[in-house]
Amino acid sequence: MNKNYEKWLNSEYIDENTRQELLAMSEKEIEESFHSEMKFGTAGLRGIIGWGTNRINIYTVRKATQGFADYIKAEGADAVSRGVAIAYDNRRKSIEFAQNTAGVLAANGIKAFLFESLRPTPELSFAVRHLHCFGGVVITASHNPAEYNGYKLYDSHGCQLVPRYLDRVTEFVSAVPDELAVKCLSLEEAGDLIEIIGSEVDEAYYEAVKTICVTPDVDKSNFKVVYSPQHGTGNVPVRHVLTTLGYNVIPVLEQCDPDTEFSNTKNPNPERPEAYELALEKAKEVDADIVITTDPDCDRLGVAVKQNGEYILMTGNQGGAVLLEYILSRRTANGTLPKNGVMFNTVVTSDLGDRVAAKYGIETEKTLTGFKFIGDKIRTHHNTDKKQFVFGYEESYGYLISDFVRDKDAVQSSLMLCEAAAYYKTMGKTLYDVLTDLYKEYGYFKDHLTSLTLPGLDGAKQIEKIMSDLRANPKSEVYERKVVKIYDFMSDEMTAQGYPKSNVIKYVLEDGTWIAIRPSGTEPKCKFYYSIVSRDINRIPSKLEIIRKEFEPQL
Repeated sequence: MNKNYEKWLNSEYIDENTRQELLAMSEKEIEESFHSEMKFGTAGLRGIIGWGTNRINIYTVRKATQGFADYIKAEGADAVSRGVAIAYDNRRKSIEFAQNTAGVLAANGIKAFLFESLRPTPELSFAVRHLHCFGGVVITASHNPAEYNGYKLYDSHGCQLVPRYLDRVTEFVSAVPDELAVKCLSLEEAGDLIEIIGSEVDEAYYEAVKTICVTPDVDKSNFKVVYSPQHGTGNVPVRHVLTTLGYNVIPVLEQCDPDTEFSNTKNPNPERPEAYELALEKAKEVDADIVITTDPDCDRLGVAVKQNGEYILMTGNQGGAVLLEYILSRRTANGTLPKNGVMFNTVVTSDLGDRVAAKYGIETEKTLTGFKFIGDKIRTHHNTDKKQFVFGYEESYGYLISDFVRDKDAVQSSLMLCEAAAYYKTMGKTLYDVLTDLYKEYGYFKDHLTSLTLPGLDGAKQIEKIMSDLRANPKSEVYERKVVKIYDFMSDEMTAQGYPKSNVIKYVLEDGTWIAIRPSGTEPKCKFYYSIVSRDINRIPSKLEIIRKEFEPQL
């Protein structure tokens, strides 16, 4: 019998109902749920809700929180007194997990600031600094399916913990002797150690968001935007900010309720076309200029643009390049673009944005996948004041315009995207027209992502083999193009360049095309990223398919 399973089954801390659920598990369910412990990935802990050490439940949440609490106490009395801000989204068990997080912190004498109801992830990042907290926690699984939930940790700067901090927290978490025995106070027992927060933080955050406008007086009179929050946390803040500033926002009402099951959307992920179905129906009904949708925790933004009577979905790479062009061109025009500006994106983000930034004299710095690395870069440059942050983004639909938040922020990016679309409309252009202009200037960039879903233990072994085979058999030529560089982010070479070790391999070809491969840090997937570059748009589809066949295993 699995030792972890046996421990849970016989624990005095497990109630009878839970014990019966454990007894009802099949051998395969026991193996999947108890074969290991949940590990922090790209964006914290994330997993399927259920009983077991490899599932997210009140016990794995309590263990993670106890480790975080021990880390805070090791930092001293000031860290303990400053406390932790806690937010949560609309998912199953989110409220329960958030209250358990607060209860464990309170049991350790650490102040917890718990939002009264669901709030977007970027507002948690804001709240940490606004309330002068030592850290933060968000209960969310972002855009994952309904059976998932997750747990993100933040530092005192409102940034998700990067490895140099997370590794220490992980040591404390691993040292917790028994996740089932972690002490957790109720809200009543905690008293003043748990403080419920709400409108005061909301209003401060909304006012900060409104300051990002670069063309605040843009004509909005003939501009319509359809918006869906995908049943998530964006409903109130996005609609509030946009309507307050005079935008005509038509909500997809069927997707505005904070539904744990995401009943009225086929997929809450803005990266997936099926997420837009109801919004596109509404857009055609009201003749909207654009459609925007945010994921459940409102840190990612997707957009569809009306172009010649049809709606075209834009990718995260395309949206980032267009936003960058708008922000930099307008700030150049109004004299607010800094001479020492810097833009951040990731090693799997298209290089189109880099070229846009260079045109305006803005430096680009690359980070590993995960917005926490961008947030950490922002903090570093803010402290030294040698470079000024102007924009940050990643291919997975995450953007940041102003650094009062240190994570991707779909409330900010919703406002900026609407402003850009309204501005270009006054010039007789759409956002897609702007993208086409960029292609004409810099060449065509076709970005593609293949995500191989490989669940369970067998899937983990397959992913490990994919990566080991790539390292053992490096390619010198792809699509009859010379490979000019292979970046292995597990190597000492990349560590020397400031990158933490990460299981990522990136091939760069002589024509600027690149391919990157990495296991997902949040889902049982192996991801293949392609950025195909060509001056001839007609050659791109066949080029992409040939390159895909060279890299993707035939499973």
